[in-house]
Amino acid sequence: MTDARLRRGRSSLAFSFFAQGVAFALLVTRIPGIQHRYGISDGLLPLFLAAVPILAGVASVATEKVVARVGPSRVLRWSQPLVLLALVGVGAGDALWAAAVALGVFGLAVGALDASMNMLGVSLQRAYGRSIMLGFHAAYSLGGIAGASLAWAGAHWHLSLLWSYLPVVAVLAPAAYLGSRWYVDGRSTDRAAVAGGKGGALSFRLLLPLCLVMTFAYIGDSTVSNWSAKYLQDVLGGSEEAATVPYNAYMVTTLLGRAVGDLGVRYLGAAAVVRGGAVLAAGGFALVAVAPSAGVGIAAFTVLGLGLSVIVPQTFAAAGRLFPGNSDAAVARLNVFNYVGFLVGSPLVGALGDAWSYRGAMLVPMVLVLATVVYATSFGAREARYGGGHERPRTVDVG
Repeated sequence: MTDARLRRGRSSLAFSFFAQGVAFALLVTRIPGIQHRYGISDGLLPLFLAAVPILAGVASVATEKVVARVGPSRVLRWSQPLVLLALVGVGAGDALWAAAVALGVFGLAVGALDASMNMLGVSLQRAYGRSIMLGFHAAYSLGGIAGASLAWAGAHWHLSLLWSYLPVVAVLAPAAYLGSRWYVDGRSTDRAAVAGGKGGALSFRLLLPLCLVMTFAYIGDSTVSNWSAKYLQDVLGGSEEAATVPYNAYMVTTLLGRAVGDLGVRYLGAAAVVRGGAVLAAGGFALVAVAPSAGVGIAAFTVLGLGLSVIVPQTFAAAGRLFPGNSDAAVARLNVFNYVGFLVGSPLVGALGDAWSYRGAMLVPMVLVLATVVYATSFGAREARYGGGHERPRTVDVG
């Protein structure tokens, strides 16, 4: 595999992560607008929102079977435009059934996209022989910031959902499809690993610790995304304007943590980076729980972004290390727990906040994220410094 092909594959996959970050942010940040457009009641809205990750989880499992026949690059090539077109469908409809269909298609396509995108990231990292997975997720975070900014502009200028979405999709969909010609599948490497008896059989017992880590990380992430604004305003007495700051600060520090995280993995090893990130994130939640003011709360959510940013990308990389001959299936199954954490996190914190206190509720994701330290050995031996130890020594060192 040539250096030039790897560079093109890395760039095109990074753009795919970026485009997905934009699309997801455009959807979730305009949920109030979607609810108003379709007249979705407060009681019905959680059902609509829960349907997206549930369908995504189903699609992620199905993707495991599909990529065995056609490869993850082809799944990603077609699922990404479908996600973007479904987003336009959400903005274009005017009946409740249209919203249900568009969100259903979005959920199914997102599941296939997330799974195939991370499959390609894991196999490309193996070809590089050094950690690059965090860089892909940094591109996703950058896309999330861009998408949230575009959503703010659309709301500020009172654009309809359709005209908020359509110009963005008109640019991203053809660009992502054209870039898909340079995706690099790693199936030949996987077949060689299977032939050599390395990680061919997928054991859920070995994968389970990583599934728990993925769930805990997304419980933490969904807590920030769904409750940071309410917490700052209702618990810490911040203004409505200040309540918008924590999540933005969290997104920026997530981007920064992922932008430099690959260097940390190369020098310290994946296990040390994940362990440090978990401790930092737990410290952030603890600071949120005891914060005396809105300013301290914002600082705490900022720390959270740095800590949580490294965990998810390295969890996918560790799955590839454990099962180098069956990494696509491992990633597909692990990806399901992304949605499990998302589904569990927000209702759990909300229920505890209502029944007990929101300060106390923040201790739950703190404990769960801290439990990641226990599973840090699943991310590779101390000597493994290239994405968890599953890549070859620096046989390819480009880009």
